[in-house]
Amino acid sequence: MSKIVYITRRETFNAAHRLFRPELSDDENLTLFGKCSNPLWHGHNYTLYVTVKGEVNPSTGLLINLKDLSKLIREEVIEKIDHKNMNLEVDFMQGKLASTENLAIAIWDVLHRKLQEKFPHVQLHSIKLHETENNIVEYFGE
Repeated sequence: MSKIVYITRRETFNAAHRLFRPELSDDENLTLFGKCSNPLWHGHNYTLYVTVKGEVNPSTGLLINLKDLSKLIREEVIEKIDHKNMNLEVDFMQGKLASTENLAIAIWDVLHRKLQEKFPHVQLHSIKLHETENNIVEYFGE
């Protein structure tokens, strides 16, 4: 009988964004998105939780070395978004409305692909993204 474990790695980053639809006026965007549509941008201190799952390797006692998981997250996500404007500078957010929901999905897409390439025995379980202490998005790849 296999035993599945879940491991979560926490990372943090800071990023600016603006919620807006370019085809709408500033007033229409303000009505739709509130102060998050500020034409001069706004930012958040995000906390990212990446949870992976799989079977423990009997020879190492590990699912994955957390240093390897952290390195993957840092290279594929954090270094690309930290202290950046996600509307303008982040490759995996290009062409997307820069909501936290879309950001969580985009991070899933990047990490899911890279985990399959580098650690095929590990499955991505969830992305949890804290935009503020009160606003949290969780995505399970569905």
